Amino acid sequence: MSREGNLEAPTRHAIDWKNPEFWNEDALNHELERVFDICHGCRRCVSLCNSFPTLFDLIDESSTLEVDGVAKTDFVKVVDQCYLCDVCYMTKCPYTPPHPWNVDFPHLMLRAKAVKFKKGEVGAGERFLASTDVQGKFAGIPIIVQTANAINKTQFARGVMESQLGVDKHAWIPSLATKKFRSLAKAAAHSSAPIKNGERTPGKVAIFSTCYINYNEPGIGMDLLNVLTHNDIAFEIVSKEKCCGMPKLELGDLDGVAELASFNLPVLAKYAREGYAILTAIPSCTLMFKQEIPLLMPESADAHLVKEAMWDPFEYLIARKKDGLLKTDFKVELGHVSYHIPCHSRVQNIGKKTEEMLKLVPGITVNTVERCSGHAGTYGVKKLHHKTAMKIGKPVFKAMMQNTPDYISSDCQLAGHHIEQGIDELKLVLDKAPVLAHPISLIARAYGVG
Repeated sequence: MSREGNLEAPTRHAIDWKNPEFWNEDALNHELERVFDICHGCRRCVSLCNSFPTLFDLIDESSTLEVDGVAKTDFVKVVDQCYLCDVCYMTKCPYTPPHPWNVDFPHLMLRAKAVKFKKGEVGAGERFLASTDVQGKFAGIPIIVQTANAINKTQFARGVMESQLGVDKHAWIPSLATKKFRSLAKAAAHSSAPIKNGERTPGKVAIFSTCYINYNEPGIGMDLLNVLTHNDIAFEIVSKEKCCGMPKLELGDLDGVAELASFNLPVLAKYAREGYAILTAIPSCTLMFKQEIPLLMPESADAHLVKEAMWDPFEYLIARKKDGLLKTDFKVELGHVSYHIPCHSRVQNIGKKTEEMLKLVPGITVNTVERCSGHAGTYGVKKLHHKTAMKIGKPVFKAMMQNTPDYISSDCQLAGHHIEQGIDELKLVLDKAPVLAHPISLIARAYGVG
């Protein structure tokens, strides 16, 4: 008889996507039915995202009131609502391995997405949204970038984006930067600070820019460099990079993920071998190298080297503090800060390191909100899901305004903008609207260097 629930930490199995059985649709449907039946008998995850309410509604409206009464063609309705946040696996499910039922709901959804992608059932608009390096080509080009940004704000352009790309015309979308982060950072691409290794931390850092920082909000990246410089931490910008692959993972484009990884891993592994800590300022990118790529490429020595060298910036800074090598000479008070922990930070199992860092600033009050904002990569901007994303995020929008904050902040800047939009739409601001700022920008400001 199987025991009820796990008494051990969940473990992750490698994703066996090179096995022909992975792509067998009958085998996939059999596994979907098995896992859906377990979920039906549990229902602990009903409040996490829209996958579970969708599944339970299908079951409750079926003729048998069981999974066997749901048409297999309707399974995709559940799959399409999953944005691979991993929270069900990491915080809720009592049947994750090593439990004998071996439930890994997110990676089963990934398998189903991969089969759907392989069958050519993902549209050109979705594929374009996942091609961040293609979209970013216009960033940093004088006149063109300003023109593109202006056009993208017009009602006509938003209508075209909605009809051709499936981007909801009411959803917030990022502007392109007038100068890319990698261009702005060129003069500071190498720090000459003396290398001070700590017991827990390497004394030199390699920065993986990420598409969003490079193409959309380079100021966040510059604030990270300023914080490192202030703390006498030597750094370099990685010599070259492409997208981490998370947008393609969300679509199930595993070949696309592997292609990007084959470019990035040799570059990053070189830094890992040379003793660098590798930092990214976007948690989804950090998670890709910490978890998803090593599970997709378990045979790759480079993937495992990079995994061990990859740090969230605040994970690194707090470890630096424990090494006695972090400055706490903050000059500017931040007042009331509402801080949101994004899902892809939570599932890294590093604890609340950003909150810990913020609380080092004198005079600060921090209201921490630990719940999905609903944005979830491209999910929150799509016409099919935007209203659902705003509904998922509503408890977060309200919670973020509880202490009348001076700042709202999230490690995921996309989630931050989604929260800002939700606060505005719910008309939760009575007097002065809070300022949206990434946590690393808040710390730079507190140090007096941002």
